[in-house]
Amino acid sequence: MSQAAQVKFNIPVLPLRGLVVFPKMMLHFDVGRKKSAEAIAKAMSEDQLIFLASQKDASVSDPELNDIYSVGVVCKIIQVLKQPDDITRVVVEGQYRARIISQVECESHIEAMISPIKEKKHINTARELALVRLLKETFESYMDLTPKLPADILFKIGLSTNAGELADYVAGNVVLDNNIKQSVLETIDVSDRLETLIDALQNEIYILEIEQEILDKTKDKIDQSQREYFLREQLRTIEEELGQDDSPEVEGQKLRDKINALIISEDNKNALLKECSKLEKMPYGSNEASVIRTYIDTCLELPWNQSTEEKIELSKVRKELDKNHYGLTKVKERIIEQIAVRKLTDKAKGQIICLVGPPGVGKTSIAQSIAKAINRKSERIALGGVKDEAEIRGHRRTYIGSMPGRIITAVKKCKVNNPLLILDEVDKLSNDYKGDPTSALLEVLDAEQNHSFHDHYIDMPFDLSNVMFITTANDYDAIPAPLRDRMEVIELDSYTRQEKFFIAKKHLVPKQLELNGLTKKNLKITDKALYMLIDSYTKESGVRTLERVIASVMRKSAVKIIDEVAEVIKVTDKDIENLLGPVKYIDDSKNKKDEIGVVNGLAWTSVGGTLLPIECAILPGNGKIELTGSLGEVMQESAKTAISCIRSKAQIYNLNVDFYKDFDIHIHAPEGAVPKDGPSAGITMATAIYSALSLNAVRHDFAMTGEITLLGKVLPIGGLKEKAMAAHKSGIRNVIIPKDNERDLVEIDETVRNSINFIPVSTIDEVLRIAVKPSAKLKDKHKADVIINNNKSTRKSTSVTQ
Repeated sequence: MSQAAQVKFNIPVLPLRGLVVFPKMMLHFDVGRKKSAEAIAKAMSEDQLIFLASQKDASVSDPELNDIYSVGVVCKIIQVLKQPDDITRVVVEGQYRARIISQVECESHIEAMISPIKEKKHINTARELALVRLLKETFESYMDLTPKLPADILFKIGLSTNAGELADYVAGNVVLDNNIKQSVLETIDVSDRLETLIDALQNEIYILEIEQEILDKTKDKIDQSQREYFLREQLRTIEEELGQDDSPEVEGQKLRDKINALIISEDNKNALLKECSKLEKMPYGSNEASVIRTYIDTCLELPWNQSTEEKIELSKVRKELDKNHYGLTKVKERIIEQIAVRKLTDKAKGQIICLVGPPGVGKTSIAQSIAKAINRKSERIALGGVKDEAEIRGHRRTYIGSMPGRIITAVKKCKVNNPLLILDEVDKLSNDYKGDPTSALLEVLDAEQNHSFHDHYIDMPFDLSNVMFITTANDYDAIPAPLRDRMEVIELDSYTRQEKFFIAKKHLVPKQLELNGLTKKNLKITDKALYMLIDSYTKESGVRTLERVIASVMRKSAVKIIDEVAEVIKVTDKDIENLLGPVKYIDDSKNKKDEIGVVNGLAWTSVGGTLLPIECAILPGNGKIELTGSLGEVMQESAKTAISCIRSKAQIYNLNVDFYKDFDIHIHAPEGAVPKDGPSAGITMATAIYSALSLNAVRHDFAMTGEITLLGKVLPIGGLKEKAMAAHKSGIRNVIIPKDNERDLVEIDETVRNSINFIPVSTIDEVLRIAVKPSAKLKDKHKADVIINNNKSTRKSTSVTQ
């Protein structure tokens, strides 16, 4: 049987000074009296319930039972915190009203027998509903005059439907005399309680309106000049009290002392002192004085000679890079080499590192790891979409709201003159009528010029030669040539499936467990589940989407744990679809069987390589050439070159020599909405044309890349690393490449190199001999030629529809 249901029971009593607590109300207060502390200790040792009632006279320091009101609230102690000086902070929650019946003898604290006051259940009469509406309207008027109250109080009151609880909540959250609050607490009848509270609020609103009226009248009596004089006198008095009585002369002298203390060139120092002289002659509070003051302060805040000591320990750098980045062995080695040279000689200071790779492979985070490893402060500058030269060089002070450029601002934030600045997305700079930020960066990144970088706002040379710059980009070719010439490029490849798995297991899963409040004990993700996330729910070069998908799995698992569906959740590959929905990516780009006129090509994009199937259909017609699939100008020319090449070798390949005028040739690259360009699909298109004409299928487990000439020679291409990665991800085991690209195989990831058979070729004849096989359905070659020759007269196409 609960205490609330008992008629009478004993309970510790805690008198409150200047406070009134209501049922359902959370209250925290400090306890310093010994008897009160003992009462709390007694309550905590039993059922954490205590009776709180207000003192009749707050000045009584050692109250007895007669000194407190008989009606109070039984509260549950939520939290007890020990504070210095024997102070105890208590957090309680009101439970229900109760009345003191008699005192119980106890020396250490006040204890009494109380009886719970039974309140009416949640049944609102029409009168109560009317009073509730009136109370809400009255409270809104009260809030308009007291903006300090939190806005969510009005929201909670609007949702409240219980008249008694509403009255208690409003009484507990408004500023009223304690006697009035006690009166509300002692009023048991809900209608009477609402009326009492409404009267008190309306009276308070009346007083507040009078106060506001008096304040408005007072303001009207003070004209603008008197107001300004009054405020200035107040400001001067405050400054005198704080020791900040800075007249223009005093302020100018203080700035002069700071400038003279700077270790800078005489020209720079004289320029700043000249600005100080201008400031001293300016009238107090003028706009021009404010501009000059801001300029001098900005110059003084620059780290002209403050620097951090660079600590280059190769073991520490390796450890820092391995800690936050899995794989990328060649990239790490190249960075270690660069840092080792920096330690041996100062001549390497001017070298700029440019990290080029697809999104999400860790370019920015590697730069931040380098800064941490060599004890340099770092700042990231996002250059994507920047098209104003002033963003780099700053705005001239003649403009309103002028400020330094991003370079000087970043150095100022770091507070040292040798930070590591990360220039992110340098390939996405653009330009317009406001200037070319790319040209402005030339001075910043040139070691022969940046020792005296001239920002338009600072208007003085600043030494950037000690700054270490690391730039990042997605597309190497999109970086302007003059900028490329100033940077040491380090390429980051796409992650392999295996690398993504280990990154997810060692880095992403532990990180997301911590961010989502989970542990390895209550959530486990199997290896098969991680592989399924990589293969079926992400399609990227990096791991950003993979991290978001893992976070989504953990959030849904957290819901199950909170709902007590299970204490420990094990996510397997069979659970993934239930958690994330249907599979998003199905690998359908790779052919599953040998087909006529369909060849697996390889393409390079700014976000990595991709598999690019090329389809060719031979149709009865009059020699038209159709090229579809958003092909660029170069790729269209490559297709025409491939057709002419096959036509020149038609007799050698045993093809119909008049195919170019008897049939239409349609070449298509799927995913027509995606623009494609470049010459590297030349041999792919030539192979597809030959396959469609000869009715011989192309091996589905082969892919190819290479430019073709009219004479059938295979020329080298770019982006072989990314293309090889795409073939590896698609499960292709044989890749035909130009002979001249054989030297580039060393740059390909070892895992990819070991899993793919690279076949170098020099001519289209070698390509066809390797990739094309006779059709199983047309063993009689003569019969095939007859069918092709008869196509024009019968108007029935025998070519395979792709």
